Amino acid sequence: MCLWARRPEFARYLTQTRVNAEYLPGVTLPEAVKVTAELEEAVQNAPFALVVVPSVGVPELLSALPRDLGVVLCAKGLAPDGGRLTELARDLDFTRVAVLSGPNHAEEIARGLPGATVVASQDEALALAVQAALMTPGLRVYTSTDEIGVELGGVLKNVIALAAGMVDGMNLGDNAKAALITRGLREMQRYLVALGAHEDTVYGLSGLGDLVATATSRHSRNRAAGESIARGEHPGQGGKVVEGLRTAGLLDAWASAHGHDLPIVRAVAQVTRGEWTPRRG
Repeated sequence: MCLWARRPEFARYLTQTRVNAEYLPGVTLPEAVKVTAELEEAVQNAPFALVVVPSVGVPELLSALPRDLGVVLCAKGLAPDGGRLTELARDLDFTRVAVLSGPNHAEEIARGLPGATVVASQDEALALAVQAALMTPGLRVYTSTDEIGVELGGVLKNVIALAAGMVDGMNLGDNAKAALITRGLREMQRYLVALGAHEDTVYGLSGLGDLVATATSRHSRNRAAGESIARGEHPGQGGKVVEGLRTAGLLDAWASAHGHDLPIVRAVAQVTRGEWTPRRG
């Protein structure tokens, strides 16, 4: 197994220390994991690659990968044009494409705490191969054919989590947060089904499960960013990417263009654009 790092100095650091002190302090990389800054070396003889860079970096990385490689998209964001990353991969002539999503914070999975996730693909063989590779005593991996639902559930939940963080930042209480999450789930249902997802997926791990985890967890960057915004602070998390900040505007534009009502998305987008403050209204 090989881990690719974009920066050579970071690859050397991980090779020497075996610990990513910034993102996963206290977790030691297994000796079986080789770290390299050479992309060609990282994917050599690999049946598939987990693409875990932020969504804005996915197009560049995919462009550099061999087209016969299976790609498993793990970024919970949209392509630059607002489309799905799986569609982008196929436009770049990848034929073996999957998406991985679920309530699985790395801080817990890396420490062996129990969790579950979903890999969805139109390619059953690829989905089963990913399932076999990732399944551990602590991590249950399910497969699905609903690529749209699994992918977009992971996208929208980040925006709802930003709103949930704003509720926390304003100390509005558990009742308000529960109501926000519940209405957010309904918004997720409308969005996913409109784009062809299976309704059952909305209530599964990549929908309801990931929404609950991201909207409530202390590990959630999006929830923490929403809390910072509500307190008048900068939403950045030590340089870590907060996908919902970018996604909110893209989803709001899609809803306006297609005549769909996504009020929580619209409100979050207006806050991130500086048009509203969380306390307005």
